[in-house]
Amino acid sequence: MKVNFTQNGKVPVASGGVGLFFEDLNYDLDGGLYAEMLENRNFEAKDVHGEWDHYIVEEDGGYAWAPCPAQAKVLLKIKTDRALFPENPHYMRVETMEDGVGVSNKAYDGIYLSKGHSYKISFYARSYDYKGHVRVGVYGEDLLVGKRIKIKKDGRWHKYAFTVKAKADAERAQFRFLLERAGRLHIDAFSMMPDNAVLGVFRRDLVELMKAMNPGFLRFPGGCVVEGNNLENRYLWKNSIGPVERRKQNWNRWAVHATGPETGWRSAYSHYGQTLGVGYYEYFRLCEYLGAKPMPVVSVGIACQYMSTEFVPLGDPELETYIQEALDVVEFANGGKDTVWGRVRAELGHPEPFNLEMLGVGNEQWEASPIQKDTGKPAPNEFYRRFEIFEKRIHEKYPDLKIVGTVGPTVGTDSHRDAWKWTRENLEKNPNFVYVSDEHFYVPPQWMYDHADVYDSYPRLGTVYAGEYAAHVPGSGAAGFNAPQSNCWEGALAEAAFMTGMERNSDVVIMKSFAPLFARLGYTEWCPDLIWFDGKSAYGSASYYVQLLYSQYTGNWSFPTATDEKGIYASVTERDGTYFVKVVNATDRETEAEVTADVEFGSMTRIVRLSGKLDAYNTVDEPTLIAPVEVAPSAPTSLTLPPYSFSVLIFKK
Repeated sequence: MKVNFTQNGKVPVASGGVGLFFEDLNYDLDGGLYAEMLENRNFEAKDVHGEWDHYIVEEDGGYAWAPCPAQAKVLLKIKTDRALFPENPHYMRVETMEDGVGVSNKAYDGIYLSKGHSYKISFYARSYDYKGHVRVGVYGEDLLVGKRIKIKKDGRWHKYAFTVKAKADAERAQFRFLLERAGRLHIDAFSMMPDNAVLGVFRRDLVELMKAMNPGFLRFPGGCVVEGNNLENRYLWKNSIGPVERRKQNWNRWAVHATGPETGWRSAYSHYGQTLGVGYYEYFRLCEYLGAKPMPVVSVGIACQYMSTEFVPLGDPELETYIQEALDVVEFANGGKDTVWGRVRAELGHPEPFNLEMLGVGNEQWEASPIQKDTGKPAPNEFYRRFEIFEKRIHEKYPDLKIVGTVGPTVGTDSHRDAWKWTRENLEKNPNFVYVSDEHFYVPPQWMYDHADVYDSYPRLGTVYAGEYAAHVPGSGAAGFNAPQSNCWEGALAEAAFMTGMERNSDVVIMKSFAPLFARLGYTEWCPDLIWFDGKSAYGSASYYVQLLYSQYTGNWSFPTATDEKGIYASVTERDGTYFVKVVNATDRETEAEVTADVEFGSMTRIVRLSGKLDAYNTVDEPTLIAPVEVAPSAPTSLTLPPYSFSVLIFKK
């Protein structure tokens, strides 16, 4: 079998083409990337349930908090009078009828401590008549870390903060706030953060896995979260900056994912919320840390079309609010200190601009005429026209900004074809209309094999951002919750094969990002996912390592490449005389392969390989069951390809 590539027809490869797509689902921000260890720390939780276009939002500020010990004589009440901050007005009154009792926090599946690490704990308290001490900390059978604190009795809110160091590891421990003697206190805005949090905000092991990929860009905050289940629920970036205690909490669109009559229209994650402890300022700083270009996404005034019929009509003055939100986020990122939002950024601690180059406008919207819930009649959302309005207004103020468009949530459909027709018609009139168009596809592995050459025939007018994609293996649990087995090698191998087609067509597919990025074990609403984690550890899936190899071993030029055997997929790129040949053997047989070309490409110096059984997948206990291994070459230009393998062959002249 031969892998042959040619110089004629080679195309440039955009730098940083492999990136990361972040959407707040699977508890991957609160409970994940945000290093905050406590759950519902500010008593603002909502219990959200309902069905398509009909959602019920109920206050449930006591969620995740309980009397401690469980049978103790403790009365807990959520109150709003004389709140700590008006943006998050709920707080808890703790009244104990015996000494040494109080409240505990669920903290997802408990507190994990690492020996030798320090943790900063803080909270606010107000006392009118309680005079004494409280004990705050983490408990197993006994106190693991914590402190005894004297509470001021003056009827005013006070912040208390301290740092403790863990003397031993602990798993699923309990956070407790205990009054030494019977009495009454008001409490709010708790926090427990590890000392090794990246930038003081982000969970380190998750960031390290992101950084290892050398991502070219980071899209944030989604995804459907941008749109919201309804317009009121959409992501409002201006609520995400400033002191964390004053960032108005929002309920998460994924709180009502996959509800139905069999569940009473309530999901297991009906309390899923967004504290916004990680907001746009932290996001831009994370991009700097990762060396990734930011790609924020803004709403165009259409709620998630899978969940709602709501949209702002084009003639409604309210649409101007959405346009201004888009303009202001660019100013926040890039504006000087003489601008309103540039000054805000500078006052937050970053006087220099973040050098934002790209802005996503809308998320997987499509032109539609949904049935309106108020009239029962269809009304066009006029997505195409509204996008044209946004594009014109944005480019009037920021002509060099690269706008990321969308061609809907599916590929190969009528809506997808129509969206591309509209996009290309606009590009013919205005080459600056969009920089790239976002395609989404979650498909079976066989689809990826069958369509590995799909971009060969794409028109060269208009470039692609494969913004959300993954192979969903039938029967692997991919359609259910909490299924790390959905990230089996069968799916990742198909993704590797499909990506050879993306790479061969680097003049068309200039950006790509697997989705979703993270999943917390036991809190997962969508899978497969790139990185799995629990409260203690994190690991990359088989798909993660496929993405890693494409990110690490890609050149500046891509060559037309072909194989002469069915089930073998390949692509070739080159940088400074080093050639990266990617070969996928998707068959069940060992194959002898030889690399040939019409250009001198040197000898094979390294082989980096992924392989395994199709149903194999990484776990907490075996995090690298499917992971890259180095293989020594045995010949200058030929090798044996194991069955079900993905190999990166590195040649140097």
